Parts: sequence; C-alpha cells; structure tokens
Amino acid sequence: MSATITARIFRFDPDKDKEPYLDEFEIPLLKNMAILDVAFYIQNYVDQTLAFRCSCRIGMCGSCAMYINGKTRLACRTQVTSLDTDIVTMMPIPNLPIIRDLAVDMEPFFAKYKAIKPYYMPKESITEPVIVDPESKERGLIDEMLECITCGACYGACTMVSTNKDYLGPAALNRAYCLVADNRDSAGEERLKLVDNANGIWRCHSQFNCTEVCPKNIVPTHSIQQLKKRCVFKLFGKNQEDNL
Repeated sequence: MSATITARIFRFDPDKDKEPYLDEFEIPLLKNMAILDVAFYIQNYVDQTLAFRCSCRIGMCGSCAMYINGKTRLACRTQVTSLDTDIVTMMPIPNLPIIRDLAVDMEPFFAKYKAIKPYYMPKESITEPVIVDPESKERGLIDEMLECITCGACYGACTMVSTNKDYLGPAALNRAYCLVADNRDSAGEERLKLVDNANGIWRCHSQFNCTEVCPKNIVPTHSIQQLKKRCVFKLFGKNQEDNL
C-alpha cells in the first residue's frame, strides 16, 4: 500500500444538509492504523465537525460499528491494511436512523432487544445462586451465543430488517434463545410466544448475513433455527428439551 490513503466518509448533518454526500480526505497511513484511527485523525487534524461514536477501542463495547468498504465492521478492530486498498469508504450502519455523519440512532435496535425481555427471570423454586457447569449440556447449547456486545452489526447487515421495520432482528432473537435454553429461567414459554410470529423467527430467511459480520463470531442464524425448532415441537406437544 502507498504512504497515504483516501478516506471517503459519509456526511450528513440534518440541521444544515438537504442530502447526504461523501467527503474525501487524503491522510497518511500510520503504523497499525485502524479505521477508528482514520476517523480520529480526520477529526483531530482535518475536520473537527466529523461525528462518529466510540468508547472502549478494544472491540468490547460495540459502539464504533460502521459500514466499511461494503461490510458492517467494528472500526476499532478493522486494520486499514486488512482492506487491501488505498481507498477506505466509511458509512453509518444501515437500517438505523442517522443522527449525524457516522453516528446512528440505536433506539430502534434496542427497542427490539427490549421487546423479548432480555433479562434473566429465575424460577420461584430457585432461592440460591446456581452454579452452571461449563461442561454441562445447558451451557453447551448457548456457550457460543453469549458473547454478543449489541454492536448492531448484524442488524445493519440483515436484509429482512431492511424490508420489514417490525422484524425483531438477529441480536434480539439470539438473546431470546440464550434465555429460552436456560432451564433456570422462568419465562421461556412467554418468550417463545413473543418470537413465534411473522415479525420474529419466521421472518428470518437464513441468509447468514448476520453471521458474516458478527465481530464475536456468533451465529444468530443457529439461535433462530433453534427457536423455530422449539416452537414446532411445542405446536405438536413434544418436549423440546428431549429433542435438542
């Protein structure tokens, strides 16, 4: 790669712009430069009005998710050199309202997340903290699905979200499965009712777009398929626990 890169950045300030546009910046390529570093360089040395969101800078908070060179990614974890091009295009996450430039309003995403009641509700019979064996069947069902950082990358990549604003989306459904599969939780039946509809699990077309962009390598499609299986077993009066 050359000593400089061209950063093409989506710009839109609803207070003064009639239409969004791409702003172009020629900046030096620094050692170990991440996409988030590109945004900071421009904000610090070129254009202080550039708006974007970030927090931890180590891939844990998920707040710096952007649409980078045609794919939703975490800006802090995406090295410029990994893109293998001198032109970097940075845009906001799709499927969410734009606040300004690269910053989006996450409220629709979290509203869907809240809709499935994403918190643990213990059974009344449980009065003491429960120790879950890491090698247990229960842990094995959801072990790989627990690392979600609610970055919204999957939500932005989902074509079903693009075509149906009421679809719950991959992150919410993944969380629903983690709780439904937890036999300590008392709201499994209630959550199945919340997702067993055209705006829930049956809207997913198993295109795996969510899986391709997840920075934590979660497979929300798997979680959604498991929820579908449980709903079908429930319809036929079978014990889903015996069939998983």
